[in-house]
Amino acid sequence: MDLPSAHDVTQLLKAWTTGDEQALEKLTPLVYEQLHRIAQRCMAGERSGHTLQTTALVNEVYLQLVDCEQINWQDRAHFFAVSAQLMRRILIDFARSRGYQKRGGSTPHLSLDEAPSVCNEPDTNLVALDDALNALAAVDGRKSKVVELRFFGGLSIEETAEVLGVSIETVVRDWRLAKVWLLRELSEAN
Repeated sequence: MDLPSAHDVTQLLKAWTTGDEQALEKLTPLVYEQLHRIAQRCMAGERSGHTLQTTALVNEVYLQLVDCEQINWQDRAHFFAVSAQLMRRILIDFARSRGYQKRGGSTPHLSLDEAPSVCNEPDTNLVALDDALNALAAVDGRKSKVVELRFFGGLSIEETAEVLGVSIETVVRDWRLAKVWLLRELSEAN
C-alpha cells in the first residue's frame, strides 16, 4: 500500500487542529498503518507473551493524540515524531510498572549500530535505554531527539532532519555520536 502524501496528511492535521472532526476521521486511516508498523517494530523487541500487544499500543497512542488538542501540528513528520515519543513513554511506563528493571539483573548490551532495526533485538531493555536516553538529553537534547525519532519513531534521516529543522549532515553526525555515547552508558550500567 502506498503511503499517503505528506501534503494530504499535513492538511488534515492542520484542519483537525482547527477543530474539524471530519479531518480526524479522514486522517485516522491514513496514519494508522504507519503507526501500526512503528509499534510492531518496537514490540518485536519485547518478550513473547507480552501483555501489551501492538494494536493496544497503537490504540493507546491514538487516545493520547486525540486528547492533545493543544498541539499545533506542523506536518506529517511532526505527527509521527510526537507519536514515537508517546510510544516510547507508554512502553517505558509499562516496563517500569511491571518491574522489569528489578528482574533484569544483568542488563543486556544494546547495539545501536543497526539504526531502526535495533528494536528487533529480542532482549532489548527499554528501561535501561530510557535511562541512558534521559541522561543524554541532559547533556545534549538534540542528539537525544535524533535517537528517539530514529529508534522509536522509525523516521528516516531526512524526516528527522525535517522535524528538528537541521541539515541531514547534522542528523547523521548526531546519530553517530549519540550511538557511541549510549553504547558507553549502557556498557557502564552492566
